[in-house]
Amino acid sequence: MEVVRAVIGWFDASAVRGGAEERRIDWLRVVPFLALHLACFAVAWVEASAAAVWTAIALFALRMFAITAFYHRYFSHRAFATSRAAQFVFAVLGASAVQRGPLWWASHHRHHHAHADEAADSHSAKQHGFAWSHAGWFLSPANFPTRTERVADLARYPELRWLDRFDVAVPAVLAIALLAFGVEFFVWGFCVSTVALYHATFTINSLAHRFGTRRFETRDDSRNNWWLALLTFGEGWHNNHHRYPGAARQGFRWWEVDLSYYGLRLLAALGLVWDLRPVPAQLRGGA
Repeated sequence: MEVVRAVIGWFDASAVRGGAEERRIDWLRVVPFLALHLACFAVAWVEASAAAVWTAIALFALRMFAITAFYHRYFSHRAFATSRAAQFVFAVLGASAVQRGPLWWASHHRHHHAHADEAADSHSAKQHGFAWSHAGWFLSPANFPTRTERVADLARYPELRWLDRFDVAVPAVLAIALLAFGVEFFVWGFCVSTVALYHATFTINSLAHRFGTRRFETRDDSRNNWWLALLTFGEGWHNNHHRYPGAARQGFRWWEVDLSYYGLRLLAALGLVWDLRPVPAQLRGGA
């Protein structure tokens, strides 16, 4: 029965139940995650055409923006406003990153901020170790279900609930579309790009709570790290973020490169988002 439930869970997240074991990986449930990593080795056998590689880079950038600007700053922190249509479009783009649905992502991130680097924090490197904070927590039965009590504001949208329940649907469509252009587009554009996106995103849970500088004495171990900020489009200014999570901008200084914020400014100029929440002057600190 557990095998059947795990297989059904690959396609319907509502069939997945949480477990009491905080530090156990459900190897059967995460077979697709592992298979995606193994598929990256196919680069040794497929053509590395310029078009396929550029597709991988473009999809990394587009989906990183969807995760950082919308899954994180919008769905998790409501750092700006947008229309229901734009909300859905960027939720779909975020879902294509294969990091589960918008409700799941936002609910676990809100839980993280409520318990940052405490024992209840699912991906605290301080509490649970580097490997667990990087990826182990993501593969644990305890963290499969959406923490629905934390996302009542988002759960009222049926389209977001659908994306959350059938979180494999959008990635499957993307994978099939890329495969239609050739195997090299699937391997580079989907497998390599998605795995790179996984681990770039995961570094904020693991590395950004261990390595870097602390401008602010927050109650957690968050750090600012410039090279992680470049890799993750601004998320590496993580100590800044824990100082004031509600800001649309995470690079508090002009020299703190925050590509997601620049993208949001562009969308604001186009009228697609508005009311970007600034950092209160009293919370920015010194230079």
